[in-house]
Amino acid sequence: MSPLDEPIDDYLPQNGNRGYRVSRYELDLTYKMSSNRLAGIAEITTVTTGARERFALDLSQSLAVSKVFVNGAKPAKYVHQRGKLVITPRQKIPAGGALVFTVHYAGPPRPVRGPWGEVGWEELTDGVLVASQPNGAASWFPCDDHPSSKASYRISITTDSPYYALANGTLMRKQTKASQTTWVYEQPEPMAGYLATIQIGQYRKQRLDAPRGAVPMHALLPLRLRAAFEHDFARQPRMMEVFAEKFGPYPFEAYTVVVTDDELEIPIEAQGISVFGANHCDGRRGSERLVAHELAHQWFGNSLTLRQWRDIWLHEGFACYAEWIWSEAAGGPSADQLARSAHRSLARQPQDLTLADPGAELMFDDRVYKRGALTLHALRLTLGDAAFFDLLRTWTARYQHASVTTGEFTDLAGHYNPVPLQPLWDAWLFARPLPELPPRPAFEARSSTG
Repeated sequence: MSPLDEPIDDYLPQNGNRGYRVSRYELDLTYKMSSNRLAGIAEITTVTTGARERFALDLSQSLAVSKVFVNGAKPAKYVHQRGKLVITPRQKIPAGGALVFTVHYAGPPRPVRGPWGEVGWEELTDGVLVASQPNGAASWFPCDDHPSSKASYRISITTDSPYYALANGTLMRKQTKASQTTWVYEQPEPMAGYLATIQIGQYRKQRLDAPRGAVPMHALLPLRLRAAFEHDFARQPRMMEVFAEKFGPYPFEAYTVVVTDDELEIPIEAQGISVFGANHCDGRRGSERLVAHELAHQWFGNSLTLRQWRDIWLHEGFACYAEWIWSEAAGGPSADQLARSAHRSLARQPQDLTLADPGAELMFDDRVYKRGALTLHALRLTLGDAAFFDLLRTWTARYQHASVTTGEFTDLAGHYNPVPLQPLWDAWLFARPLPELPPRPAFEARSSTG
């Protein structure tokens, strides 16, 4: 196996590429709704990490490449097969050299099939949804499709004028010509490819009521769901306040919730955006824990992004624990009550999962979510609330917009306890049997029975 082919990540050995680091994507896209045809020009700015003859990008075979340029020179040689676009520059690029790929491509975008179902570009009944976790970014643009590869983005999408088109970041320009509208978005904070998104639908945009000076929060949704949405998501500004207090300042300029006209099995996060189905907008706040979960991902997953997929608990365990924090803050069951209920449930399930390395097949198993949250609760009970939340705020500040590992979190946590935490990590992260939770603080035990 050549160095070009060595896996970046054992969980997704076909994804990610060696030899360069991406700093920026500029995507100019045109999408025709009626024929599901996407045409794009992707300019990808990178710096080489080593001298080599050829470089690879991830790109689905459903999209055909017509031309490739390297550093603006004459067309370069390329081969596109098995989801890899392998490019041979006309001149050898030295280590540390600028390497700009310009790729012209077109075709009918389709989701990428994998062990976790279909991910990436997906047609709705009347619109488009892009949900790429873990490896669906290549379904719609050439990229280094691994979460450790984070870059800034400019995304321009031109589509039929009746539709609203949303992408990550700030809307910089909107221009309508004849029957088409171009929407141009700028995402300056580094973003992993799977968190890049486009959402297209017959949406109305509205701003959520929030205190002056709060993070701007918007919603895109069909008009028919407006009344139910205004009830179900009414507490989201308060949720933002609670999480900013517990986790540190919100890491992006704004937050947008999309509610599709279709039903979705699960909500999904993108950077600065969360996407829900019509079924999550029931007028009874029946999905409020999921609203909290997706918002928490803006800190844990989008700003702080795992370096390897085996550390998925750093995303899902933290977001699950945020559900419990919100319940506690909103006057529902306490985090401790929810943790002990989850512990009883997990104790009845197979004990065959290692949280810090669950394996590709189990990385989205619900036990990763719940045991990850329980690990944080065990840590909270060990450290006490003041130290625990100080740790979380330091964690999000120190690694804002960066890539993280389990080792970095456990090392940081060690500074918040007078005795080593290794026994806790060994039991919760690296051993399969489910440990017992530490006892509740005496004051909470009294309050819950009084």
